[in-house]
Amino acid sequence: MTSLLIIVSMAITFQSKAQESISSSFNLPNYDQRAFHYGFLIGLHSSSFRQQYNSAFDDSLAIHSIQPRQAPGFSLGFIVNYNLAQYLDIRLTPTVGFYEYKVDYNYLNRPSEVQSVEATNVEFPLLFKYKSLRRNNLRMYVVGGFKYAFEASGKKDREAEEDALFVRDSNFAIEIGFGLDMYYPLFKFAPEIRFSRGLNNVLNYQSDNRYTSVLSKLAINSVTLYIQFE
Repeated sequence: MTSLLIIVSMAITFQSKAQESISSSFNLPNYDQRAFHYGFLIGLHSSSFRQQYNSAFDDSLAIHSIQPRQAPGFSLGFIVNYNLAQYLDIRLTPTVGFYEYKVDYNYLNRPSEVQSVEATNVEFPLLFKYKSLRRNNLRMYVVGGFKYAFEASGKKDREAEEDALFVRDSNFAIEIGFGLDMYYPLFKFAPEIRFSRGLNNVLNYQSDNRYTSVLSKLAINSVTLYIQFE
């Protein structure tokens, strides 16, 4: 999480410098009159599980606590944006995301251990984008919507392990965020911060598995800095 905050701070500084450097001329004057816009994005994210215990945890005499960690990753994707109204767009951003989720298992009578789950996800965020009035070459905006994701990488090697933390292959999340459109002579640049909160239970529960038997739910939370070019 600390590394992501440093990146966010750098992005804010970059925005300030870029605002100073953008020409006073009105760039891309007809850009917002076009119905469709296309582009690509790069994302840097920090993700973690959100856990809930079950009754087996309350009865356990061996485990003290389960603590998810924040772990970094990155995403690559495309942007398809449709102009619904003067200040409202709808956008689909199909993305491939590379994730790692880490969980600390703390025991009462032996050292703690870490379970790590790696995933390569294909994601389909569908978002509404509400824009402010454009002022010269800058425009603020907020986004909100939903994201469906499924895992593209196989789990055969991991499933061969007898005892490990297993999660399901798909995730559904609600997403909200904010950003800044910056109009340059040849393209539009948009840094964006987006928060994602998982809605479904991704825990692959197994009663005879010591990592899953004490949990009733795992959901995924993440915060992402997107760098977008359209």
